Amino acid sequence: MKISDILTEDLVVAGLKGSSKNDIIDAMVDLVALSPKVIEKEKVRTAILERERIMSTGVGNGFAIPHGKTDAVSEIVAAFAVTEEEIDYDSLDEKPVRLVFLLVGKDNLVGPHIKLLSRISRLMNKEEFRKRLLLVSTPKEIIDLFRQEEASYFEL
Repeated sequence: MKISDILTEDLVVAGLKGSSKNDIIDAMVDLVALSPKVIEKEKVRTAILERERIMSTGVGNGFAIPHGKTDAVSEIVAAFAVTEEEIDYDSLDEKPVRLVFLLVGKDNLVGPHIKLLSRISRLMNKEEFRKRLLLVSTPKEIIDLFRQEEASYFEL
């Protein structure tokens, strides 16, 4: 499963507003709840926040990947945002975040969830890719960048 297969323009935001980690997580949950794959928004929010309490999903290099598993989705669903401002996200490297990828999987689909987390992490570890994401201004441009990067990175 490709990242670009699960991201749609209505689930991508360039210039997401918020001033705190909780603002951003709430906005991302509200965004992903627009998907028909989300059955119960508040259960999704709870799953994301419970995972966040275990350890910050601010993984470093200006990137966070809030994620969780729940029966409140019919299949894996994702949202992506570039924040308007840098956000203190309690990141592992203590640097602020601007790139946020929210991933919600079904309780019983652990394998695909882990594979997507791994794929997202590998892409987002590429500094040049992160820089390009910060320069685009529309959801379509963001998705196009993911498609291009996946095509060049995963089909070698």
